[in-house]
Parts: sequence; structure tokens; C-alpha cells
Amino acid sequence: MSSPPFRRIRHDRWFERSTAVTVDHPWDVTPQQARRIQLELREQVLAKDDLARVDRVAGVDVGFEQAGAITRAAVAVLSFPELEVMEHVVVRRPTSFPYVPGLLSFREAPAVLEALGRLDRAPDLLLCDGHGRAHPRRFGLACHLGLLSDIPSIGVGKSRLVGTFAEVPNRKGASVPLLDGQETLGAVLRSRLGVKPIFVSIGHRICLDTALSYVIACLTRYRLPETTRIADRLAGAKPSRP
Repeated sequence: MSSPPFRRIRHDRWFERSTAVTVDHPWDVTPQQARRIQLELREQVLAKDDLARVDRVAGVDVGFEQAGAITRAAVAVLSFPELEVMEHVVVRRPTSFPYVPGLLSFREAPAVLEALGRLDRAPDLLLCDGHGRAHPRRFGLACHLGLLSDIPSIGVGKSRLVGTFAEVPNRKGASVPLLDGQETLGAVLRSRLGVKPIFVSIGHRICLDTALSYVIACLTRYRLPETTRIADRLAGAKPSRP
């Protein structure tokens, strides 16, 4: 079967940049087709800084209701660097893709994109509860959302999906590389003393060093960045990610 076609579209409500466009693709696909889409789209991820001044940083998280039948996506927009809530949106819609490890963006992204589209103003940066490049095909949720929305994005995972790492010093802000052989997939960050580290990787339009600095700037006294913590509370309880 040939790869699904892609089309370029513009989201004028979201973006002030006149050149801002994004990539769309079919969502009613099989897991095999979804993996092919990931492999094709990962080539379009921009792994360097292409972001303006960050005044509005958004946390993105997804939960499920009715035994997974309903996807509940939450986007919380915070001022930066004050980290005060400015706006939030919660969207519920029927879940249309099965739970398949490594393909969670196909299950979660449609609802998140709808929530993003309901914001009064696009955020300058997305912090996603999930991985970006630190993914078996180097195209996790943060990459998918960043590319489709054309918003700079970062993956902040609670647990490792792929890669190896050395012990992280027990010092807030300390980090070590997340590696797959000689390839750097992200960073493992000690966000708080005495708790498990978190996993930071690029999504789109940002480099790893910059991504790490923004995640650290969004930390308060909790393990998770304030963006993720607030979005997680809005999204509600959900099954753990693999």
C-alpha cells in the first residue's frame, strides 16, 4: 500500500507569522500506516532553534474517560517566566485509534490539536506530556504536535521509552544524555531532589540545550514542570504510558 498523501494547510487563527504552514495527514489509518507516517514526517522535524520570544508556554496532557472510549485533551497556557495560568481548554472527543505503544500520538493528537485550535491565541512553546525524539522512530507526540501545529515543542516524559543513561546526580537541574548507541535522543533531568528523573527531548523547532533550559525554567517545587502539572490535573487520571 502506498503512503498516505500529505497536504499543506494554513491555520490563520493560530498563527501570526504569514508564512506559517503545517502538515496534515489522514488519521483513519492502520498501525502499519501510522508507523510509515512517523518515518516520513520525522524528516521534516527541525532540530534547531526557530522560536521567537516566549511569553506564553503551554502544557499539553491527555486523559481518557469511559474505559478509554473518550479522549480528554487539556491545554494550559501559562505566562513565562511567571508561570501563571492565562488560559486553558479541555476537549472531549471519541477515541478513534487503539492503544498501541509507540503510536500514542495517533490516539491523542487529534483531540490536542482541537484544543489548541480553541485557544484565543497560540502559545509560543509547547511542553508535551510524552516524548519527542526519544522514541523508537524518533517521532513521538511532541514531534507530531509540533510539526502539525508549527509551534516549537518539547517532550517531557515521566518514564523512559527508549535509550540508556548514566546515573543522574542528585542535584536539582542536573542532567545526563539519553543515548541510543552514539545517538543522543534527549536528556535525563533531575527536576527535584530524591525523586525519579524526567526525560526531555526535542519536538520541533528547538534544539536540546534550549529545550532543557525551558523545562528547567518551568520547574517549581514539584517533579513535573508547572505546565505539565496543571495540564495533567485538567486532563484527569489516565493509564500510564509505556
